[in-house]
Amino acid sequence: MKTIGVLALQGAVSEHLEAIKSIGATGIAVKHPDQLSQLDGLILPGGESTTMRRLMKKYDLFETVKAFAETGKGIMGTCAGLVLTAREIDENKDETLQLIDTTVVRNGFGRQKDSFEAMIAVKGLTGSAFPAVFIRAPYIVAVGKEAETLAFIDNKCVAARQGKVIVTAFHPELTDDTRLLELFVSIL
Repeated sequence: MKTIGVLALQGAVSEHLEAIKSIGATGIAVKHPDQLSQLDGLILPGGESTTMRRLMKKYDLFETVKAFAETGKGIMGTCAGLVLTAREIDENKDETLQLIDTTVVRNGFGRQKDSFEAMIAVKGLTGSAFPAVFIRAPYIVAVGKEAETLAFIDNKCVAARQGKVIVTAFHPELTDDTRLLELFVSIL
């Protein structure tokens, strides 16, 4: 059984923990760097990326999460997590974890009122389209040689993978569809 942590500083923590439990894995709310040693993988949830970055630095999680990923452990970033894991943020010099060779646009689909749901095809998932929930969502504007695109909407990349790092611009934890989480767990 895999143990998956969810960074519990801000965002959709309980929803991710419920999804992890539903697929038979163990979920842990992560608030301290010493918890990382217990994990096979870590989810960086949606929320507000600037706030999450500041809190990660305050609680010594920024560099330790980076080191965790560099040891070959898996990272899944959703929405703000996608922003935090990127190589860079378009037209912004905020520091990122640089775990996946992408450039992202924060709030790329607009403000809160522009949030939406859509059925999208995701490479690596079998069956029907995936129910994607976009809330003040970013998107990937550039993908480097090391990263692989997994999903698009309106010609904008909204999911990618590089090794054991999977990122989505949408919130898979807000649906009953666990296929993306299962894909993440399968690569750990």
